[in-house]
Amino acid sequence: MPATGEEPRFVLFGPDHLGAVALTILVAIGLVRLVRRRPEARVSTAVRWGLAALLLGATATTLLGWARQGRLQWLDLLPLHLCDLLIFVAVYALVTRHALACELLYFWAGGGTGLAMLAPDVEVGFPDPAFLSFFALHGLVVASAAVLVFGFGCRPRPGAPRRAFLLTNAYAAVVGLVDLALGANFLFLCRKPAAPTILDWFGPWPAYLLVADALAGILFLALDLPFRAGRRLAPPARAG
Repeated sequence: MPATGEEPRFVLFGPDHLGAVALTILVAIGLVRLVRRRPEARVSTAVRWGLAALLLGATATTLLGWARQGRLQWLDLLPLHLCDLLIFVAVYALVTRHALACELLYFWAGGGTGLAMLAPDVEVGFPDPAFLSFFALHGLVVASAAVLVFGFGCRPRPGAPRRAFLLTNAYAAVVGLVDLALGANFLFLCRKPAAPTILDWFGPWPAYLLVADALAGILFLALDLPFRAGRRLAPPARAG
């Protein structure tokens, strides 16, 4: 939503932005340490289900807020942007600890959601509801990925970066067809978002799509590096 009138303007790497990122990091670290120190079922289950409930609650609150403002459109109900889809992937991974869901959550959160928080598609600052909603949802997704992988040990399996990359491109192909059919711009496949984002660094359409795809592949490989040595010594922790 564009900032007008008295709405606080978003400032990239301003105090509000850095505070939201720092809070996400602190929450993620705190929850990982809690799970590791208190692995008993009651505590670990409360963390997983608590994060899942917060994600669903924040999503519902955001949609209700848009509806009250008269901004909610039916396209908003389609979770086809990667970060929107990732909310439900995170909930499923938290509840089930399914191996593939945990892998996708880890790579998509690390390679997509984290970057989105550094260069967000936001035009208003704290305490505007749009600012709070963006960073709450994105921050909870990042924290969920950290808790599952580093707290519960749901590590990526051999070949995980390749699987994540192929599934990402397959998903983008499907969403591209939806964009063509509906005249939409999910995944920003047709044009860049209005607010300044990291995509602005990647050139015009369609060059930025190719650069973003290549960057995703590189980031997936980088995110897998911490686990490669461990796989040589022991099999990955079984998720679920």
